[in-house]
Amino acid sequence: MDQRLDPGLSPYRSFARAEWAQLREDTPMPLRQDEIVRLQGLNDRLSLREVEEIYLPLSRLLSLYVGATQKLFRAMSHFLDHTNTGEGKMPYIIGVAGSVAVGKSTTARVLQALLARWPNTPKVDLVTTDGFLLPNAVLEREGLMEKKGFPESYDLSLLLRFLTDIKAGRRPVKAPLYSHFFYDVMPDQTVEVDRPDILIVEGLNVLQTGRPPRDGKAIPFVSDFFDFSVYIDADDDVLEHWYVQRFMRLRETAFKDPLSYFHRYSKLSESEAVATALSIWHRINLPNLNENILPTRQRANLILRKAGDHEVEEVLLRKL
Repeated sequence: MDQRLDPGLSPYRSFARAEWAQLREDTPMPLRQDEIVRLQGLNDRLSLREVEEIYLPLSRLLSLYVGATQKLFRAMSHFLDHTNTGEGKMPYIIGVAGSVAVGKSTTARVLQALLARWPNTPKVDLVTTDGFLLPNAVLEREGLMEKKGFPESYDLSLLLRFLTDIKAGRRPVKAPLYSHFFYDVMPDQTVEVDRPDILIVEGLNVLQTGRPPRDGKAIPFVSDFFDFSVYIDADDDVLEHWYVQRFMRLRETAFKDPLSYFHRYSKLSESEAVATALSIWHRINLPNLNENILPTRQRANLILRKAGDHEVEEVLLRKL
């Protein structure tokens, strides 16, 4: 399926890679090559050039948004005479969405590293929505293990309460911890978020909405808490290829540990492993992409469209 947006109907301004790279202007490059290597995901590719041409301009844009929002918040606090109430700042929340295997985690980590270098944003935290998945025991009881990653597999009320507390400036706020090794939420283990200047929230369905209630009562969506959102985009066949590649690399690394949830896959032959990865992709990840994730793409403020080599070939910025 061709995922490209119709330029005649698009609410976005499209930038070719070279055009977007020019928006960096004189922004200095704060990351070293060894830092970039540590930031990239297992099967993702991240070069110094990619950071300079794509993520530096984006961090510059976001720093402008954050600065303007902070200024507006101070003005509003003064207007409402909140100067002595202890309300110091309102965290700026950025959502990062996209398919499995598209490189969301890498993008989120790079943005965190770059934004933390800007003078007006010294504290940047990152959480993933994986921690808000329902525990495997609950998913199994409800018959949802094959729907893991679909909207119905998350504890939405817990995620909304977390974001509400973050926006309210409460401290500290705790998020559940998820282990990809054990493929489950870790009991009694949390990640602590303590009043960051910026919070990056990364996940499959963070731009998802639902039907409003018939009684007209207000119902918040996760994206209602976002000040800015990024969608990482690539064609279906490219995503499938990346997913299989990642599965095969995990088969040779993490899956070999007897304690890994997926240890059984390490015993498969190469052809069996490829067939298994393709089955998982077409049975679970592709339907989730087409039914739940891709339809939210045009809700994002910015879309990074990737080519088959993992590099961003086009940037689409929502028109103001």
